[in-house]
Amino acid sequence: MSSSGHAVAAPAVFSVGLDSRYTNNATQAPFDEESDLESRVFLGVQHTSDPGNCNSDLAARVGYSRWLDETFSPETTANADFEGDCRLGSNLVWEASDYLRDVTRDSRVTNTPNNRTQKNVFRTGPVLTFRLGAVDELLLSASYENTEFREPEQKDGERYSGSVGWNHFFSPSLTAGLRVSVDQSELDTEEEFDRLTVSAPFRKTWAATALSGALGYGQIESSLQNSSPREYDSFVGNVLLVRQINVTTELEIEASRELTDQTSDFDARFDDFIFNLDQTSAVEVTALRLGTNNDLGAATFDIGLFANRSDYLDIGIEEDSAGIDAFFRRPLSGQLNWTVGARYELFRYSADDTEDDVIRVNTGIDFQLNRQLNFVTVLGYETRTSDVLIREFDEAWVLVGVEYQFR
Repeated sequence: MSSSGHAVAAPAVFSVGLDSRYTNNATQAPFDEESDLESRVFLGVQHTSDPGNCNSDLAARVGYSRWLDETFSPETTANADFEGDCRLGSNLVWEASDYLRDVTRDSRVTNTPNNRTQKNVFRTGPVLTFRLGAVDELLLSASYENTEFREPEQKDGERYSGSVGWNHFFSPSLTAGLRVSVDQSELDTEEEFDRLTVSAPFRKTWAATALSGALGYGQIESSLQNSSPREYDSFVGNVLLVRQINVTTELEIEASRELTDQTSDFDARFDDFIFNLDQTSAVEVTALRLGTNNDLGAATFDIGLFANRSDYLDIGIEEDSAGIDAFFRRPLSGQLNWTVGARYELFRYSADDTEDDVIRVNTGIDFQLNRQLNFVTVLGYETRTSDVLIREFDEAWVLVGVEYQFR
């Protein structure tokens, strides 16, 4: 979507790059490790339109990789985020979004190309707003959502949604209301999910704190052809707290609980979350994360705690994960930067009553030659221990790359 009126959109930034990653355990096997060199070329684009009747924000990257010893077949990878809206009248806005990712199919299997697929979620629809006096507003919305996976064994789906909401402005810093939403999704296996959510959205701001979210009741019914419908209900909601602790540190706490299915965009909103794509059932998903962003002048330090749960209701199994990750970046000179990252994650699986521990660490240097050209070198190590021997592995790798931006 492009801007209209007198606003002129800022030019898009295009980039092209090449990187190579050498690993001593390409298949992440517990024994008989095979080393290989993966080379990748990629193209990227970033663009944000200037404010106008239509607005858009796009960030995308497409890559093509090959393995020197052909451990895996050549593949195309892609990541993209798009959000846009157009004002079609004084009360009507049409929104559109698209999310594309390479996602993990099953967290119990090693994170190699054989355990990844591309997931694309496209959503579009109108939002109609009516002011009911000075302190009340009525919101009506409808949307169509389409989810597609690259591999045919994954179940694509379509979703139709509608909602009615009322907001009351108690003060400039406090808003609350009621919202009723319904949606129906259908997988290409002819399985259907009908969902009803009744919630109370709210938003409250203070001088250094913002609290927002919605709390309520959710119900989902799953049905497969020639089988009886199964119905589940639960407390649902989401809460986001952002607190400016001081001029350099910001604290963020976010929690969410939903009744949904695997074609949802829940894993886009919570990057630590992994759906088990081998299952097609109603699922209760819960996610919690706490993080701090620290701006230490020239350096930055971010640390976060997270916990996730998938409860696959139709089959009665649960999958849990929890962990901590940290990232540090510090300039060594005007053009040279040093980065360090670390992550620990614990997985629990009720299906076979097992646990896995995963540790990832990496450190790297990036050199900004000028506004267009950037070089990067990264060293990394990953290890996984498990109650199941076949899931254990150790991997060390090194990556070197170059990227050029057309400005």
